[in-house]
Amino acid sequence: MKVLYIHQYFNTPKGAGGIRSYEMARALLARGHEVTMVCGAHDGTQINGLKPDSRGVLRGNCDGIEVIQFTIPYSNYDSFLKRTMSFCKFAFRCIWTVFSEDYDLLFASSTPLTASLPGIVMKLCRKRKPFVFEVRDLWPELPKAMGVIKNPLVIWAMSFLEWMSYKCADACIGLAPGIVEGIRKRSPVDRPVFLVPNGCDIDLFHPDVPAASLNGVSSRDFLAVFAGAHGIANGLDIVLDAASVLKNRGRADVVLLMIGDGREKPRLLERKRKEGLENCIFLNPVSKPNLIPILSRANAGLMILADCPAFYFGTSPNKFFDYIAMGIQVINNYPGWLA
Repeated sequence: MKVLYIHQYFNTPKGAGGIRSYEMARALLARGHEVTMVCGAHDGTQINGLKPDSRGVLRGNCDGIEVIQFTIPYSNYDSFLKRTMSFCKFAFRCIWTVFSEDYDLLFASSTPLTASLPGIVMKLCRKRKPFVFEVRDLWPELPKAMGVIKNPLVIWAMSFLEWMSYKCADACIGLAPGIVEGIRKRSPVDRPVFLVPNGCDIDLFHPDVPAASLNGVSSRDFLAVFAGAHGIANGLDIVLDAASVLKNRGRADVVLLMIGDGREKPRLLERKRKEGLENCIFLNPVSKPNLIPILSRANAGLMILADCPAFYFGTSPNKFFDYIAMGIQVINNYPGWLA
């Protein structure tokens, strides 16, 4: 079977970020299927060997996965409007791909929710191909609950797109129990919906990996690591609050390490500087192979999110599964299914 796999944030182990779509594609290949991945350019992308075709689209093979990459840049530092434009441009380019490529099944993965548009258009044009839609976050429920999106017209438009996505898909996948429940509430009664949470490659992530040596961290220090996006949803001020309490108690033997990037990182770095929080260390994003020795050195992994009830049963963070695969304890700051 030929699978056309749409994921705007596709990444490989060489890059920084989640690799669920890479692992899913590799698993399909191992089962004898062919996979063509359609993706965009974004911070941390590391896909080697891609070359422009006659239309200027980058194409190539990545570990057996045929890759089509549109040079539509995306960054966590972009404004909401700029990110929305990037999402829409990518979706419209994918619509063209859906009608020009040869495949047996279309698989689209959010976020963003606009990833479903190619499947919707395909179904409305009566092209008889099965369409599977994977939902990583419930939109617009999640940004609405966080107060990120307040315009009622935008919320209505996203809600309509969500409904159309579930209506047109032949099957849906949710990454967390709350996501599955949300899909079922808005889907046709006979729509198959499956729970497939994030996971981890336990051949790579395991407790026996030699530990890294880190500047500013001694062998006697207790090291807690956060590895992930530094955005509004992550609520990382609570980590700096903890660093401040530890500083006031004279606990220099507890070090908080935050690895990643995002719109909130410059502000967090400035707060660290102003408050003199030397026990809080920031690193740039690292690839999975470089993250593993750091987690091997860690005593705990930080599973931190802003206090939003929509997160309690509606998220499946890959960092959580990386932590437990490494055999380290997890400090989790919110209730729900992961707790």
